[in-house]
Amino acid sequence: QVQFVESGGGLVQPGGSLRLSCTPSGFTLDYSAIGWFRQAPGKEREGVSCITGTDGATYYIDSVKGRFATSRDNAKNTVYLEMNSLKPEDTAVYYCAAALTCYATYGRWEIRLHDFNSWGQGTRVTVSS
Repeated sequence: QVQFVESGGGLVQPGGSLRLSCTPSGFTLDYSAIGWFRQAPGKEREGVSCITGTDGATYYIDSVKGRFATSRDNAKNTVYLEMNSLKPEDTAVYYCAAALTCYATYGRWEIRLHDFNSWGQGTRVTVSS
């Protein structure tokens, strides 16, 4: 089965940092765009960031801009999500998935979950004191 494996989650205090990793199982990243998503308890899954596979362009939702950064290392077949200045509202299970590209209009990511596939099991991030 082709899917991603997410890792790096854990418990962190507000203001702390975590780095999540996303590695595909059964395929290589190549030129796939990779999106990070999260789902908090009782809430719908929401997009967090997207990085293209062609030029490495990145997109973020407003609530994480300036705090989160996504990057990719194709040699290691891994995509990362660096999360800084974490807040309790960042608590969620974080997932990554692949798409053909990060669809954007006027520089703003159009988040469409149905564009993405190969979802993993997620990694839990808890921000609490």
